[in-house]
Amino acid sequence: MDLEEHYNKLYTDSIAKIKDDHYEMDSLINSSADNRFGITLITRPPETVKNNIQTFLNELKSIDPHQYYYGNSDIHVTVMSIISCFDGFQLEHINISEYIHLISKSLIEKPNIEIEFRGITVSSSCIMIQGFMNNNFLNIIRNNLRDNFKTSNLQQSIDKRYSIQTAHTTVVRFQNKINNKPEFLKIIEAFRHYNFGSFEVNNLELVYNDWYQKEKHVKKLHVFSI
Repeated sequence: MDLEEHYNKLYTDSIAKIKDDHYEMDSLINSSADNRFGITLITRPPETVKNNIQTFLNELKSIDPHQYYYGNSDIHVTVMSIISCFDGFQLEHINISEYIHLISKSLIEKPNIEIEFRGITVSSSCIMIQGFMNNNFLNIIRNNLRDNFKTSNLQQSIDKRYSIQTAHTTVVRFQNKINNKPEFLKIIEAFRHYNFGSFEVNNLELVYNDWYQKEKHVKKLHVFSI
């Protein structure tokens, strides 16, 4: 996959939809009745990079404070959604140690993965920071996970929603009608190619999480050093 081309197409298509008011608002973000949980393998950028992202988010908040903005504690890159969030999932339903073993088996020693957060892209429901990888080892790990889980009897839903190949991070979700849309879109365009910083991926976290990776719901299950 050519990431630059993928992000550009997503941006062009989605901005057109937003301009035409064909964007999606998430009504479950603050719902106490939302019981969608799952387990995910993620990595997190350092605080310096997160703080650069907050500079962008603060600009958007000054125009429209009524969208859902990710705090530093929730910003992450999804490596693989092992069990996609669904209503009623509980940790007691699975044996965590078996998942840890299978994930460990899928990792590569010293892959030297670096992710550069450069530029903004959007979908019809959210705003994302574009992530670019310096090599293909993250996707090799993903393919190892796919192969190993496919031949196991463990509960999983890998690639059921889509086959992940990017390294983006979602930082805004639309939960209300966009206020002052021309100015809101102008800020997005101003940060379209902004460099938020790079970081080495030194560890991966297996977490139990809700749909939005809210810190108050996330439970860290294991940290893998790579």
